[in-house]
Amino acid sequence: MDADLQAHVAFYLTGKRLNSQLQAIDGLGLRPALFAGYRDLTRLRYDFPLVLLTDRPDGAFVEPLSGLIDAILDKIARGDDGERIRKHVLRLEQDIRVLVAGGAGGAFSALWDQAAAPLIGQDKLIADSLSRARVNLKIDGDVVDCDAALPFRLLGHAWGLTQEQRAKKFGENVRRLVLKLSDIIKADFANSNAGKSAKILKASFGAGPMDHFDFEAMSRILTQAAPKVSLSKSRRQRVEDLLAVLKSQKFFPSSDAEAGTSYSFAFDSCSSALKAYRERLPKAIELARAVAIAELEIRGEYSEAKHSSLFESFGENGLEASELAFLPDYLVRLDAGKLSGAEQNTLTEILSADLPIKILVQTDDVIEESPVGNGHLAFALRSRQLASMAMGVNEVFVLQSPAANLYPMRQQIQRGLDYAGPALFSVFSGAAKTTGGLPPYLIGAAALESRVFPAFTFDPSAGLNWASRFSLAGNPQAELDWPIREFSYEDEKNQAVTEQIPFTLIDFVACDSRYGKHFASVPRVRWDDTLTPIGDAVARERRVQVETVPCLMMVDPENRLQRILVDEKLIREARRCRSMWNSLQELGGIHNSHVERLLAQEKKRGEASAVPANVSPPVQPTAATAASVAPPTVPATVEAVAQESERSPDEAYIETARCSTCNECTQINNKMFAYDGNKQAYIADVSAGTYAQLVEAAENCQVSIIHPGKPRNPNEAGLEELLKRAELFA
Repeated sequence: MDADLQAHVAFYLTGKRLNSQLQAIDGLGLRPALFAGYRDLTRLRYDFPLVLLTDRPDGAFVEPLSGLIDAILDKIARGDDGERIRKHVLRLEQDIRVLVAGGAGGAFSALWDQAAAPLIGQDKLIADSLSRARVNLKIDGDVVDCDAALPFRLLGHAWGLTQEQRAKKFGENVRRLVLKLSDIIKADFANSNAGKSAKILKASFGAGPMDHFDFEAMSRILTQAAPKVSLSKSRRQRVEDLLAVLKSQKFFPSSDAEAGTSYSFAFDSCSSALKAYRERLPKAIELARAVAIAELEIRGEYSEAKHSSLFESFGENGLEASELAFLPDYLVRLDAGKLSGAEQNTLTEILSADLPIKILVQTDDVIEESPVGNGHLAFALRSRQLASMAMGVNEVFVLQSPAANLYPMRQQIQRGLDYAGPALFSVFSGAAKTTGGLPPYLIGAAALESRVFPAFTFDPSAGLNWASRFSLAGNPQAELDWPIREFSYEDEKNQAVTEQIPFTLIDFVACDSRYGKHFASVPRVRWDDTLTPIGDAVARERRVQVETVPCLMMVDPENRLQRILVDEKLIREARRCRSMWNSLQELGGIHNSHVERLLAQEKKRGEASAVPANVSPPVQPTAATAASVAPPTVPATVEAVAQESERSPDEAYIETARCSTCNECTQINNKMFAYDGNKQAYIADVSAGTYAQLVEAAENCQVSIIHPGKPRNPNEAGLEELLKRAELFA
């Protein structure tokens, strides 16, 4: 082994640079090779900056700047002037990007005018192009970039719009209830003697000559002729109490003038949000009770004998999520770096109690020293623990994503805000202070690509099983361990070279100045075949005889290629990161080990069931040995096929040979479902349970092998819905 290789191997194994040829990378301004084309994001058209929208008919709450510009160009960039207009407006768009990257903010229209002012004075044609475009700027809103403030601003904006829509719907309903309840009081008064007095009758006729009309006589006639039916004292009091509650509620502003008198629902800590929720709960119960009773009253269906005792105990055990759905949701904004133990316990309490609280946890640093010390790294430790805990509760909506990926996740964000229950939004801002000036968007995108902070959603309202609830949509090349990207460069002989390289955790760590000790720069003259790509080194499951050392491709500020040694500690961390990603893949149905094992078992059974043509027929047992010889066993797969060919399509059955022994069905009803000698499920007694249990078992089955058939009891409740659900498993 030559001296260079010895030095390289020593650094790989120990992290120490024993050779003067190996240099520290601190201060070299290096970045991963795949970042070479992203020096100036203002020259690229991508999702950012974003424009926060309001009053959109389609309900959209955000749109990229480029999307709004494209919509304008689609209207005006036509005909002979089309190309000229497009060029000038795209130039304006880039100047707006420069302003925003420099810290400018405000409304889209204001930034447009600010960027257009110097351009208009340069050329009449530019002025004409921008003037035409400005007339078609119909959509406005605040412009935001991908920075530390983005998660709170974007989620807060979307949450605020959701609450406004809820307030509008609630206001319309309350106004309807108040009007109808007031009509009950008015009708009772109009039917009373006081309501038929001459003074009241005269006032009801409005203006005009009425000197020859005898209102006193009219009052006597109506008073004598009208039936003496009026509201009971208890009903009048009940209606008046309902009106008082509906008019005095503080959950939504009754008018713009009273907006300041209503409750606030945005908080900076879980403890303050929980305290407010507990203090307001009696008023929430009172309002929910008033709405329910009012609906009965205006329909004339309220019965004191039937309903009074029922509503006296209304809400004694709190309210379910469905009963709170018309009220505003609480929003809590948390900084993961400042999350204390007590605050985390309160967060857990909120999520476990199924409270209508949406919690945004922002993480700015996803790589830190592990609590175990000794140089071990922890990747998104707090956010990963919170997300796992929330999904374990099973009724919490969970969304995780870097801020750079929030626009593609906008529909999932809205689903989380609309979810009638608690929701956890875990977002990595990308705004770390140790990334050498790399923009937060690039760091966030790198966290997503490297699987350090993958995107996923867990939506309890989407179905009853993990296949329906959990999604890895939004992750690049989710079926792979690492995304593979094409990288092109010129070698020493000025020849074009194109390689397919993975973007791994090591690429992400290389962006952080705190971990430069794990890297060493190799001079170009020392490059040889002993420097192996990072992807190959990570792919090896364990250490072999070290004859090559892993090398990361990076570029310097002039975009010159550099080869950087990586120590073994980072290789191990990359494998650990990959392992965690593989676990998420399984949850998302990608490379599921249970399915792969079942397929292997099926293949093995199929091979075992095939009888070679040259095998002699089995010897028939003699009378002396017949008692000790068992009858030949029919392979399970063959038996299952034979049974299926004879089975009625209306009959419930299980593809027993494919059972993964997950216990889902036996936990639902262990008399209806049972295991055979191979620990595989079959229907033991279809009459021992309900059709609803059959359908539920089919939906929970991890390998979809339960077929409910048709219901045996035509009078079972909810059959219409159950049959629709069962169609998926016919």
